[in-house]
Amino acid sequence: MWVLVFFDLPTDTKRDRKVAAGFRKKLLEDGFAMFQFSIYTRFCPSRENADVHIRRTKINLPPKGKVGIMAITDRQFGMMEIFYGKKKQDTEPPSQQLELF
Repeated sequence: MWVLVFFDLPTDTKRDRKVAAGFRKKLLEDGFAMFQFSIYTRFCPSRENADVHIRRTKINLPPKGKVGIMAITDRQFGMMEIFYGKKKQDTEPPSQQLELF
């Protein structure tokens, strides 16, 4: 599973910018990677694990702005077409995670 978090947060005041930066920082601390400036992604090995990260993101929602959270399968993520200018780029493979039992 891939969890995508996309957002549009106000940055009009110094306080707004601090809140937006804090939200981005918490996403990074939870293992998300920046896909684009306002889109962050995280690979999760299962739906249950994705639900954990979705709950964490909901806990850290800023008081203002618009935030979307979407979970998609690895196959759906792999079908995405990504371009830099007109040059097509391959999608990134999921990061390897060590699981201890």
